[in-house]
Amino acid sequence: MTDKPNDMLLLAGKVLTIIMQGLTAFGAFILFIGGLVVLFASNMINAEVTAEHGDTVGALPVLPALGVIALLFACAALVFLFFGKLRAIISTVGEGEPFVPDNAERLNLMAWLLLVVQVLAIPLVGLAMLLAEWAQPMEDSDITVNAGFDLTSILMVIILFILARVFKHGAEMREDLEGTV
Repeated sequence: MTDKPNDMLLLAGKVLTIIMQGLTAFGAFILFIGGLVVLFASNMINAEVTAEHGDTVGALPVLPALGVIALLFACAALVFLFFGKLRAIISTVGEGEPFVPDNAERLNLMAWLLLVVQVLAIPLVGLAMLLAEWAQPMEDSDITVNAGFDLTSILMVIILFILARVFKHGAEMREDLEGTV
């Protein structure tokens, strides 16, 4: 049985995961619309850029732009799934049953999801740098690409894999205990 402070903490966790999934879904929708705009309106974009900046800026690199959008969309989908798995774990904690095999699998999947996001960041940075280079001749462009190594995210992946093992072992111990009673 959970006491009152834990109930508020679990409620806050559920609410935050729902909010994060909503924001991620909204971001994915915006990316989808942006992809359609780049795909079907690139000629209009190029005409507008040429009218404003002349020949100093070349044509919009459509494939790199679509690549950035596609990779960001994939990352958004993975993050959406991540928060769904986290919400499911929070629910089992609220039910008083956190050490179940499903939670071990959820934590393991969450680690893989974050790892894939980190791997997708590599080509994403490369494509974003191509777009930044394209925009460089524009007077009002201020595009920066952060390509640093994210130790915190790598640490989070490792922690999630370890927690998955802890939960798996806890679930096995619980099953053994129930079998002896």
